[in-house]
Order: sequence, then structure tokens, then C-alpha cells
Amino acid sequence: MKLGVVSDTHDNLDYVEAAVAYFEAESVDVVVHCGDIVSPFSATPFDAGFDFHAVRGNNDGEWKLREIVESFGTYHDDFAHLTLDGEEIAVYHGTEAGLVDALIESGSYDYVLRGHTHERVVEHHGKTTHLNPGGLPISGADDDFHVAVVDLGTGNVSFERL
Repeated sequence: MKLGVVSDTHDNLDYVEAAVAYFEAESVDVVVHCGDIVSPFSATPFDAGFDFHAVRGNNDGEWKLREIVESFGTYHDDFAHLTLDGEEIAVYHGTEAGLVDALIESGSYDYVLRGHTHERVVEHHGKTTHLNPGGLPISGADDDFHVAVVDLGTGNVSFERL
């Protein structure tokens, strides 16, 4: 099973549409958005035929965002615990670094997916893979927008610059 991971798109439709096109080309089965979609209009392109899950980011205040996402996917508020292809996955935007660290150190998850920092990260801590796909380029973070694809069968994580 292939899992697409994206975060911090901040209403940038060009990046959203490029991410969706890439996930379709890679034939991902599930896409997880780690927060900061921001407005409902920039969630709708994710209605693209794969299972979609999103958590709330610190900039996701639009009251209609939940309704739009739930018309085609699942909106999990601040945290999601998913079981996909036998893998235990935690999804949290990442606003509180201590909570991210606790999720990783708990040993309860195969993957901890997060966003917020706009910086790509893939780290292995025992059986847990900590993954941040990055986000909209901002000063002091990654210069390019990336998404990640995780092959849950092999554990391979790849990034794609869009």
C-alpha cells in the first residue's frame, strides 16, 4: 500500500494541484494531510479518488473546512491514529514539539507523521519512522515544496519536489 503525505499547503492551489497530480501518478492508496490546509477551497482538489485524511493545523480556523473534507474524506481534528496495511500511524500537525517527541518515543507507532515546521524530515527511532514532508517554502525552512510517498510494504520513504 502506498501512502501520500503532504502538509502546510496554506491555500496555495498550484502546490495542492501538483501534489494531487503526483499522488495520482504514483497510484497512492491513501493521502494524509498533516494540517494547515487553511481554507475549504484548497481542500477540494484532494477529492481525487484516493482515501483522504486530514488533521487540523494551527492555521485551520475556517469553520467550513471540516464539512468540505468530510464530504469526501475524514477530518480528525488535532490528532489521528490510523491503522493502514497493518502499520500504526500517528498524525499530528506538530505545533507542540514535546508532543511530537512523546509520540515518537512511545514506541506505539510505526510512523509519526507531522508538519508545521515546513522542513523535510525522515528519521528512524527504533521501530518508529518520524516523517515531515515539509510545506510551503518559508524563510528559514526548505526552499522548495515537497510531498512524500511511503511504501508501507517495504518502509521506503521518498520525497518529490514539486
